[in-house]
Amino acid sequence: MRLSATEKYEIIQTATTSEIGVKRTLESFGIHRSTFYKWYQKYLQNGYDGLKQGQRVSRRQWNSIPEEQKDLVVEVALDHTELSSRELAHKITDEQGVFISESSVYRILKQRDLIPAPNHFLISAANEFKDKTSFVHQMWQTDFTYFKIVGWGWYYLSTVLDDYSRYIIHWELCDSMNAEDVKRTVNTAIEKAKLKSKAKPKLLSDNGPCYVSNELKTYMKEDLKMKQVHGRPMHPQTQGKIERYHRTMKNVVKLNHFYHPEELVEALGKFVDNYNNRRYHESLNNLTPADVYYGRAEQIIQKRKRIKADSIQRRRKLYNQQKLINL
Repeated sequence: MRLSATEKYEIIQTATTSEIGVKRTLESFGIHRSTFYKWYQKYLQNGYDGLKQGQRVSRRQWNSIPEEQKDLVVEVALDHTELSSRELAHKITDEQGVFISESSVYRILKQRDLIPAPNHFLISAANEFKDKTSFVHQMWQTDFTYFKIVGWGWYYLSTVLDDYSRYIIHWELCDSMNAEDVKRTVNTAIEKAKLKSKAKPKLLSDNGPCYVSNELKTYMKEDLKMKQVHGRPMHPQTQGKIERYHRTMKNVVKLNHFYHPEELVEALGKFVDNYNNRRYHESLNNLTPADVYYGRAEQIIQKRKRIKADSIQRRRKLYNQQKLINL
């Protein structure tokens, strides 16, 4: 499968900064090391443009980006060093009302030696759940992951994620990983989503003991009227969205040591707030999960189209004015 320049770039950044090393990271992507190092060599020689497949960089002078907009890119990048060029491009469009393409943002930052690394990793579409959802609350994904708190031992994070929007509906830190913890997490998610008296989504999980227990099966079927769906054994890609979320979250949260559960809860709360409300997702047309979850997606996309058209028209007008002056 041919990957885009953006996908290659983000794989390079993820592999070179991953806490589990380049080899294991590439294995998780299913990418051969020789292929990766070919990309890496082209990236070192020509930057982002070196990753493109036979594409020529546009040299249209009429569409040159004004210097004040280049300065704006640098200013926003310095204020948000955690964002990739893709995320910065859409943040500038949404918040500043100026369209600047992702590749242009990258080139501007490269010229100033300010290339931010993305804080997430990719998974190919071929490895995702085959029956894609088409609306919010059609299916939820849930899973546990674990953290070690210094002096306290292991704690377990239980999360419920909406499959369509990737919005984290509910999460909680547990001192165990059993059916009662799952029941409590799902119940709270239903309350937050205001679905108590409405049709419930399907619940997708792996085949962990707590998820396949008779206790949970009975509770889900008789009390909640929710259908359970289990991923294929030894195939975590089926729950790819929540697995990807865990990887993204741990790459940020695990940078710090925690000495009390409340410290971890605070860090997780900040991450989830940013993930839901401010982090642009490429697979969501560069919208946030909250934009999709709360039905703002189409309105934002149409606004971006208008901003792009207006920005290009202004650049063309400025170019024509300068051309007349030089005659």
